[in-house]
Amino acid sequence: MELTPTKLKDCFILQPRIFEDHRGYFFESFNQQLFEALSGLKVTFVQDNQAKSDRGILRGLHFQTGEHAQAKLVRVLQGSVLDVAVDLREDSATYGQHVAVELSASNQMQLYIPRGFAHGYSVLEDNTIFFYKCDNFYNKQSEGGIFYADEKLNIDWKLDADEVILSEKDSLLPRL
Repeated sequence: MELTPTKLKDCFILQPRIFEDHRGYFFESFNQQLFEALSGLKVTFVQDNQAKSDRGILRGLHFQTGEHAQAKLVRVLQGSVLDVAVDLREDSATYGQHVAVELSASNQMQLYIPRGFAHGYSVLEDNTIFFYKCDNFYNKQSEGGIFYADEKLNIDWKLDADEVILSEKDSLLPRL
């Protein structure tokens, strides 16, 4: 596994080492010991989630607060997304800044998003399957969010405005 730091502290792109031959491919999608050695972070995942969506669906920006904050390791099993992490740590030098990474079944990249970040993604292909690990259990009372088109964040979601499909809940999220 190769770990590449982003401009946001403790937010990393993971690229697995892929072994291919005439039968297909194999790779280790996560190794806790290696991740901790490369990142200097301790993480224990307790919940896995998966979502299937078509092009134009935009999920986010979501986060969990307080003792229910979550770190996530996200990847795409089929299709592609533009994955976005926003630093919401008020004491951080990169507060309010974001990183955007295209994750796809073909590039097999993953994004590690630490606690204290909002997360969202836009779906770039039909029949995309998105998978992520969380280091804390979901708690409805601790959920929060930021409207995806917040002018301060100025995120290019790689979709035209008329393509974006939001849940009712996501369409009502506040600005940063």
